[in-house]
Amino acid sequence: MRLPGLLSRAPDDLAIDLGTVNTVVYLRDRGVVLNEPSIVALERVGGTLRVRAVGAEAKLMLGKTPENISTIRPMRDGVIADIDVAEQMIKYFIDKARGGASKFGRRPEIVISIPSSATMVERRAIQQAATSAGARKVNLIEESMAAAIGAGLPVTEPLGAMVVDIGGGTTEVAILSLRGLAYSASVRVGGDRMDEAIASGIRRKHNLMIGEATAERIKVQIGVAQMPADGVGKSMKVRGRDLVKGMPSEVEVNQAEIAQYLSDLTAQIVEATLSALEKTGPELSSDIYDQGIVMTGGGSLLRDLDKVLSKATGLPVIVAENALMCVAAGAGRALEDPVYRGVMSDG
Repeated sequence: MRLPGLLSRAPDDLAIDLGTVNTVVYLRDRGVVLNEPSIVALERVGGTLRVRAVGAEAKLMLGKTPENISTIRPMRDGVIADIDVAEQMIKYFIDKARGGASKFGRRPEIVISIPSSATMVERRAIQQAATSAGARKVNLIEESMAAAIGAGLPVTEPLGAMVVDIGGGTTEVAILSLRGLAYSASVRVGGDRMDEAIASGIRRKHNLMIGEATAERIKVQIGVAQMPADGVGKSMKVRGRDLVKGMPSEVEVNQAEIAQYLSDLTAQIVEATLSALEKTGPELSSDIYDQGIVMTGGGSLLRDLDKVLSKATGLPVIVAENALMCVAAGAGRALEDPVYRGVMSDG
């Protein structure tokens, strides 16, 4: 006997932006329902490791764990670095997004974004992890395509559009038209590298060692892509460990310093964008000249990065509305709307 309205319901299908820094989950017909750090805390009990915390709870433990607990980022440069831990993280996020593990064994269809530079081995690793975590079917969508859809670009029309998606592990630069990528490139520059550059710069200049979370906070609060007009800009106090005395210490850093620490990475993003434009056909170039460049991803929120990119290219540069969620939202639309089904692959 079939119970009406219960077993007859379709699975809660999902789209996942499986990022190096954060994982964003889009639930069919509901939109973005989860945005948490891609971090897992593992606890050693006896001779075995077990999951202690995932996501936001695990992030709170960064740099503060005892010897028997370690925090791991299972994603590196947008692809899986530790498949076993990634599988547990994905399962946790799937269950949390769907309101708990299904009691009736429903297995969802999942769309996962991947960098354009992902190898076949890396693509299979992502599919394997999602399938083992409970997916019925796994489709892959390139991050730049998902970002463009999420930003509202006309990817199904015979019209050139350009997107620069700066995530935690990679920057995806793409020219899109007619449901396809006319050009795509991926460079290993993103939010993580920016945090590392800030921590390294402060260590060199101030002999102060700071943690990952502190470097990220500096980037968010006073990070800037170009030298401030007054040569100094805003400042903030930063605490860490003095490398000379070995004691807790505090220093003041300013925006001019941060711009200097990030200058090499900013230059790499500009270079990747210019390279894409140089390799684009004249008709698509004409469209891009009219439409400009759209930036998405958390890295696009770095102050003045749009101005730096606009000055280098001579084109208008727009930071997409809700830039952090564009990839997940675009993957979600590809899941829901038959118009976009052709932009996905099954690996």
